[in-house]
Amino acid sequence: MGLAIAKLFNSFRSKKPTRIVMVGLDAAGKTTILHRLKFGETVMSNPTLGFNVEEVSFENLKFTIWDVGGQKRIRQLWNHYYEGSHGIVYVIDCSDRRRISCGLPEGCDECARCELLNVLASEHLERAPVLILANKQDIDTAARPDETAQMVGLLDLPAGRKWHIQGCCGLNGNGLTEGFRWLGANVNV
Repeated sequence: MGLAIAKLFNSFRSKKPTRIVMVGLDAAGKTTILHRLKFGETVMSNPTLGFNVEEVSFENLKFTIWDVGGQKRIRQLWNHYYEGSHGIVYVIDCSDRRRISCGLPEGCDECARCELLNVLASEHLERAPVLILANKQDIDTAARPDETAQMVGLLDLPAGRKWHIQGCCGLNGNGLTEGFRWLGANVNV
């Protein structure tokens, strides 16, 4: 009975959009993923110099997704987009292994691992579930999701932190449904 009530509640729970912030290094594929979700096709895009925002319907949820540019000078502004966000999508270009993790204990500002740790340190996002999209899985040499999780330190996150890593390909959409289904089930609006 409780399960039936929970399913009924979930079917009505979020008619207002769920605010999602999508970040990652430049050229990770954030805008390609956003357009794939919104339009169902690949739309060629230029590097995002500020942000894109789109409302995307997914199953019983409406996501307002803020796709924020990933260039180094724009990353300094990411924290201005965090407040009020219900979830995080962090996109990693798994075909560029040298930018996944620098391996330096003191960190850097050039790798996905260090920038992800900066995102997770924000007080505005401490309760937000994190969907990590291990993008560009269509490339044979891309790091696989389990390898990427280890490289960016996901296994070292505090036990209470909700996270999920999903292999995907923004160009053809593989893996996006599974990833956003997890996110939809874990956001609290």
